[in-house]
Amino acid sequence: MEYYWLNKKNNDNLIIFFCGWSFDYKPFERLECGNNDVIIIYNYNDIAKTNSTINGLFDGYKTNSLITWSMGVYVAYLLKDTLPDFKNKIAVNGTPFPVDDDFGIPVKTFDLTLKYVETGLQGKFQKNLFKHPEEYQKYLSCPVERSIENCKEELIALNNYIKNNEPGYKKFYDYAIISDTDKIIPTRNQIKCWENYNTPIKILNSGHFPFFNFSSWDEIIKCNQTQK
Repeated sequence: MEYYWLNKKNNDNLIIFFCGWSFDYKPFERLECGNNDVIIIYNYNDIAKTNSTINGLFDGYKTNSLITWSMGVYVAYLLKDTLPDFKNKIAVNGTPFPVDDDFGIPVKTFDLTLKYVETGLQGKFQKNLFKHPEEYQKYLSCPVERSIENCKEELIALNNYIKNNEPGYKKFYDYAIISDTDKIIPTRNQIKCWENYNTPIKILNSGHFPFFNFSSWDEIIKCNQTQK
């Protein structure tokens, strides 16, 4: 696991953001931090050692907000007992059941992604993150800096962890943001999951990567004001 301080100016408020698989902080640098310190957590290649990596990082803040995206929704939930108390806990295009025919990525789809991961990461996977081609072009101006081999290792590690740990979820997230055209984690599966746990939902006109819809982290937090 790795982390990057997108903003660290001793503000009273901290936003902790858990990335999705294969991502890093680069595509999120455009988001305004406002009066928030912001830390990006990414690369879940060894979840078992994550606790020691993040221990003490979040001390000293008056308020904390948690924003998680894609596979980060699952990882943050796994680490919930080591995280601080939060004013807001937001899941974006992800569920606590990352590989699941009903609540997450269908098993067959995930297995194919794993099998052809190197080919997919050469462009097809990134294109599928977006609803519109122009969004993909925008992403290319601020792409992730991780290597394909590094991302492959992360997915293998996540797969092994998921297969060896029984899924379970007790209500944790305050609300979920779901895109209406998610080609990575089916929109219908996300809706089904969060409705099953009575979690408020906000539907966006977007693809799996919805962050070009926002100009700041505060906008993401306030997104629940108009819910489904």
